[in-house]
Amino acid sequence: MSSWASSVVNGGISFWYADDGLPAVREPLSGDASADVVIVGGGYTGLWTAYYLKKAAPFLRITVLEQKFCGYGASGRNGGWLYNGIAGRDRYAKLHGHEAAVRLQKAMNDTVAEVIAVAEAEGVDADVHQGGVLEVATTPAQLARLKAFHEHELAFGEKDRELYGARETAERIRIADAVGSAWTPHGARLHPVKLVKGLAAAVEALGVTIHESTPVTEIRPKHAVTPYGTVRAPYVLRCTEGFTASLKGQRRTWLPMNSSMIATEPLSEEQWAGIGWTGRETLGDMAHAYMYAQRTADGRIALGGRGVPYRFGSRTDNDGRTQGATVEALREILTRFFPSLAGVRIAYAWSGVLGVPRDWCATVTLDRSTGLGWAGGYVGSGVATANLAARTLRDLVQRDSGQGGRTELTELPWVNHKVRRWEPEPLRWLGVQGMYATYRTADRRERLHPGAESSRLAKLADRVAGRH
Repeated sequence: MSSWASSVVNGGISFWYADDGLPAVREPLSGDASADVVIVGGGYTGLWTAYYLKKAAPFLRITVLEQKFCGYGASGRNGGWLYNGIAGRDRYAKLHGHEAAVRLQKAMNDTVAEVIAVAEAEGVDADVHQGGVLEVATTPAQLARLKAFHEHELAFGEKDRELYGARETAERIRIADAVGSAWTPHGARLHPVKLVKGLAAAVEALGVTIHESTPVTEIRPKHAVTPYGTVRAPYVLRCTEGFTASLKGQRRTWLPMNSSMIATEPLSEEQWAGIGWTGRETLGDMAHAYMYAQRTADGRIALGGRGVPYRFGSRTDNDGRTQGATVEALREILTRFFPSLAGVRIAYAWSGVLGVPRDWCATVTLDRSTGLGWAGGYVGSGVATANLAARTLRDLVQRDSGQGGRTELTELPWVNHKVRRWEPEPLRWLGVQGMYATYRTADRRERLHPGAESSRLAKLADRVAGRH
């Protein structure tokens, strides 16, 4: 282990909690109860769903059940990217037509503004800075993918995005070997924990009941079963994302994919002057095993990527603790991008899980015959997508209960999408490990043997994974 590793705060859920403090835990369920709507999961999806339902129908008795505390999962561990990407859009275009996918993309573009507006209206200061999203290319193959990606996004109606060459990219941010970038205004940096804490407080203030330290072990029609009692309700909404596999009968529904992050110590003014990044865009790249980063409000770089991508048997991590090799790999990305930061201290490391359906498509569903609903499978794009999912669940419940009709959201192509389950073990472990090993090999080949063509290895991995 490197000498610097001993000074890293590893785990502790995430840097965001170390920065803002752990919440006081709310009371667990104290026995059997009833509600009009019970929501399983106190992350962004569950809390936004409770918020919008209660706003639309204040008379509803809504209960949120959370196994640890609100924001313990991906909502409190993500990269703070509020942006307009949604998993599965291209597949929805094939299934439902291009125009349907364009409507989905427009809804996502609007969602970025929606989250910012509601946070402001509710007095939630989540360190939001709407600098857009900048995605960079550092090899000829990445540049070819970047240009194709840019044209693809234009075709889905995003006319306000821009493509930059090496010089224009360096004027925004000085990344070693950057040969081009693409920028969209539909993105913002935020502090994930400040958002989830503020949202939970706003939901509670509306009169929603939140029980924490209350794991739900089974969901069935009109019942959410916990060790402390069962909550009965006409509607039971599953909003558990990467933790879905822990529920009875759901082990192969969504795969809990691991993503890891590091955060540096605060950089000096001189260090920032050498990097630029004055626009505070969220930052990504065009590698197959891609990275994502933000410039935090307190002057750090928080950077993430895939570490150990999946744990055998769909297990999840223990409070975000991250392997030393993963921290080292993320540090290598940081210093490859910014060689001047070779001596900077990595202060925090953590991990979390995101939900991956077998076809890599996010979805929102309400089964009108059972009252069971769910949303998720965001594949890492959940900060904004969870909000769109929540507003869609609101409309689906209102329509089913006679309080509303069809809306623009209920007609979007991701609604009620069905997908097959993941393979049993050890097939899914072998498949995911092999896929990401292949992506890393493809990225390495593209760096060592520059050429304008993407590695065929990555295309093979995409087909095996079911991503295309």
